[in-house]
Amino acid sequence: MKSTGIVRKVDELGRIVLPIELRRTMDIAVRDPLEVYMADDTVILKKHQPACVFCNNAKDVISYKGKNICPSCIASLIAKV
Repeated sequence: MKSTGIVRKVDELGRIVLPIELRRTMDIAVRDPLEVYMADDTVILKKHQPACVFCNNAKDVISYKGKNICPSCIASLIAKV
């Protein structure tokens, strides 16, 4: 893990502010979803990337009835019909 040297305090509502430099570097825009992970005593924030429910591919994912499906899995499903 790479240290940025940035320190932020948690406010009374449990929020922290991600500095603009970090958001720009990580391509995080206003209202982008972030995933929160824990590893031992570490909290990890990761930009959420929707992935295919079948193969976990995150490229060109299409949302259908609340499920994310990639084009190759769609083609496989069509071929089985």
